[in-house]
Amino acid sequence: MSQQEEDGHIIMFPFMAHGHFTRFLALAKFITKRKPNIRITFVSTPLNVKRLQSTLSSETTTYNNICFAEIPFKSTDHGLPPNSESIDSLPVHLNPTFFCASESLEPAFEKFLTETIRTEKRVPDCIIFDLFFGWVHDIAKRVGTLSFCFLSGAYGAAMYFSTWLYFPHRKNDDSNDLIEEFHVPRFPDTCRLQLSQLFPELRKTNKESMFAKFARRQISLTLKSDGMLCNTVEEIEVVGLKVLRDHMESKPVWTIGPLLPSYLLQGNQNKNKGSVVSNFRTEKEFGIRPESCIEWLNHQKPSSVLYISFGSQGTISAPKMKELALGLEKSGKFFIWVLRPPIGYDSKSEFKAEWLPEGFEERLNETKKGLLVKKWAPQLEILCHGSTGAFLTHCGWNSVFESLSQGVPIIGWPLFAEQNYNSKMIREELGVSVELAIGNEGELSSEHVKKVIDQVMDSSKGDEMRKKATVIAEKISAAMKEDKDEADGHRKGSSIRSLDDFLATVTSKKVADADKRAIA
Repeated sequence: MSQQEEDGHIIMFPFMAHGHFTRFLALAKFITKRKPNIRITFVSTPLNVKRLQSTLSSETTTYNNICFAEIPFKSTDHGLPPNSESIDSLPVHLNPTFFCASESLEPAFEKFLTETIRTEKRVPDCIIFDLFFGWVHDIAKRVGTLSFCFLSGAYGAAMYFSTWLYFPHRKNDDSNDLIEEFHVPRFPDTCRLQLSQLFPELRKTNKESMFAKFARRQISLTLKSDGMLCNTVEEIEVVGLKVLRDHMESKPVWTIGPLLPSYLLQGNQNKNKGSVVSNFRTEKEFGIRPESCIEWLNHQKPSSVLYISFGSQGTISAPKMKELALGLEKSGKFFIWVLRPPIGYDSKSEFKAEWLPEGFEERLNETKKGLLVKKWAPQLEILCHGSTGAFLTHCGWNSVFESLSQGVPIIGWPLFAEQNYNSKMIREELGVSVELAIGNEGELSSEHVKKVIDQVMDSSKGDEMRKKATVIAEKISAAMKEDKDEADGHRKGSSIRSLDDFLATVTSKKVADADKRAIA
């Protein structure tokens, strides 16, 4: 695509993690749908660029406007294993080191940007960067372009900002005394957090720790950006968006979600039993043929199956894995469970039967009550299916949105990052979730597992949750409604309008910025 044919040039710079890449790619596709001639350049490290290129090339749609650029990153320079270019590949205890090491990308990113400007004789229209790359704002300012942070959920992000900036769980900066229940700054007075709901790294540390300094530094820089894009729906995250906009003061926060495949946004049409409907995320190695999974679901009753997955990074301890398995047996429910090695084991190692109760797999083979999927399952297709009645999830925002887009209620088991905040929001603000456990602390009994499963899938409370989730699914679908003839009574959905407003802002900046046009 020549520069004359382009509607502009956007640089995207996601953090090095699978869920972040997925979200940024989905945004690039959404922007492309609205402006097919806009050029988008993804910037990342070599191994990540290779994966991103492979992901995009495996899809049926061709995106000639999306290209990739590499910047160097040597993980061993920071005390990390060789070729550690994604946080997904690391044990949890190395996560803080990886986050801090990511700041070393700053000079390489700035060099890439200045070289791009020199070669193309123009400044990119904007940079869309990740929450953990707040320093991009300073670079954007130096070269004369706009910078926008791209977030997942609003409530989780606003909680992350408030807790790391203010440390509300500490009585004062000089004391290690913690408050068991506390108000979160900038949130309504009624919004209170329990100490157990905090990210463990935050709970155990003070403002002087390595990660605390990193988080506060990046948040402060991010809040100086020219605006934010948020993968959410205006009508759903009312409280979170109000707080987020308060953090940003007068600068815009655009809601442009949900960034999901279009077939997930067609309401009850998806609930018909049928074949696999997507090749989305084809870079993953499935532990079961998607067709086989759908065929198994086709034989189950409506809303009778519990789907269990802890995301691309999450897992639980071996003892809790056994209690979860026993609780599933006691509940008698049909289920699909995506299994990964428990905490303390290599995430790439083969799954061992000893991590489950003795005889569990044999009994499952006899009863045909469930599917144990090692590696990856076709999550989107499972959640689309009419037989799926609930989702036991780590409450990562991508998974939450995928579930709610189909009206599927949630059993929450948050593990880290902002997942505790997401779990709190969907439970207290939306009323579509029950929390089973938090992280890997404390005890978990099979009886408690059974009780929670029964509550969500069999009780009147579960029915009420399902009704609320169905209403949310309708709002999600409406937010992504395309342009129609207004004479027929149709309008653009709120998220479509929001993205169009963002693109208009970027375009108006391009037209108004005489310095850009004057570059020789």
